[in-house]
Amino acid sequence: MGQEAKNGFVVICALCQKPTPVGRTFCQHCWSLLRGRVVSLEELEEEARRQSLRVRSRRRIRLLAVCLGALIAMFSVVGVVLYYCTDVIVKPPAWMNSNSSPGEWAMFRHNLARTGCSPSSNTLPSGNLKWVFRAGGAIHSSPAIAGDTVYSGARDHRLYALDAATGTKRWEYLTGSWVESSPAVANGIVYVGSNDGKLHAVKVDTGEKLWEFRVGYPVRSSPAVAGDVVYFGADDYSLYALHAVRGVKLWQLETGGYVASSPAVADGIVYVGSNDGFCYAVDGRSGKLRLRFKAYSPVPSSPAVSRGVVYCSSFSGRIFAFDGKACNFPWEHELKPYWLQAYAFGLPVPEPPPQSGYLWGARIAGRIESSPLVTDDTLYIAAMNKLVAISLATQEKRWEFASDGVVIGCVANCGNSIYLGTGRGVLYALNTETGEVLWKFRVNSPVTSSPSVSRGVVYIGTDDGSLYAIE
Repeated sequence: MGQEAKNGFVVICALCQKPTPVGRTFCQHCWSLLRGRVVSLEELEEEARRQSLRVRSRRRIRLLAVCLGALIAMFSVVGVVLYYCTDVIVKPPAWMNSNSSPGEWAMFRHNLARTGCSPSSNTLPSGNLKWVFRAGGAIHSSPAIAGDTVYSGARDHRLYALDAATGTKRWEYLTGSWVESSPAVANGIVYVGSNDGKLHAVKVDTGEKLWEFRVGYPVRSSPAVAGDVVYFGADDYSLYALHAVRGVKLWQLETGGYVASSPAVADGIVYVGSNDGFCYAVDGRSGKLRLRFKAYSPVPSSPAVSRGVVYCSSFSGRIFAFDGKACNFPWEHELKPYWLQAYAFGLPVPEPPPQSGYLWGARIAGRIESSPLVTDDTLYIAAMNKLVAISLATQEKRWEFASDGVVIGCVANCGNSIYLGTGRGVLYALNTETGEVLWKFRVNSPVTSSPSVSRGVVYIGTDDGSLYAIE
């Protein structure tokens, strides 16, 4: 290091922090003007030792930081997967319930699961007219029966409350447009959507308005009331959850198409179809999306839920069954096309599995707009002018019934009978086991609402604005 260094002293460069023998003008390492502190060789060795310790310490800190960051990232990914793809962190509120009381049909498809089945009663309809009520417009709304009152909407912009025994009008509530949504009755309130872009809540006994929630687009979806929450879809591509008493929005889920489908609720999960070709499963309390199930064509009908299995029909004539508790893996439907292409080209990737939750599917000849009817062992689905009965155990067709007109609404079940109306103005009662016609009742106009059954009476609405009670 030179004679000066041999004398025991060096200068630590202020710029590069490296030693240069005393007496030089420029640093021998960076060639900057030599300025710095003068130290002895003993101090230099001690400084080098301390510097080595600092370097090793910094390396350890960096390694620890990298490991800690990796752990945080891993736990974050695991947490996101557990939150969005499982029920480990947050479980849906399974206690949520507001089903029809015994003998009533207080909402579309009878219950929150939208199965379309009412427990059998001692008396079943036999095909005789009890009464008929004339509204001022076509009735596409499926009647709701709660207590001794029948509630139904009509295209004359009104919601009607009728005496169940006589058909006499008790009150009417005027909205701003057609009422095609089917009313739901819970907690002393009637909830119904209107094409005026609002969900209306009125008192059951007087028809007095309690509140209205404005969406701005038609509300054709029939509301579902579970606990203190009311769910409904709208033509603004959204599913809504409101506080059932105050009418305040709790959450909103945007879909890829308009939501005319009526939500089904089971075990705290809300299921609804959309015109974008998917059926959605959503946490009822938080609005967290759990599953998007691909149905390959618009889903205007309501899903039905039975024993944890969701049954969903699509416009193109397909019926699907999927696990109601299933969740998508991240970006499932976005990644799946690339996965399929890679597998088709023989790239070293595993065979793509069925979509999350898929159990089975079947194709029915004809267009399907009707919601599935599900009993303990059979699924019934209307397609065009046919009603098909499918075994849930084997997924095979049990029988098929061809009516004399297109089945416009959904079908309903009570006891050993199935009821369906047609576009040619006929209400059929069929045997659930064989499809045999038990009786039929002819009206003067197409049957445009889904039948509702309560205490031995079946109620239907028609295109000429008539509401029939048939016992």
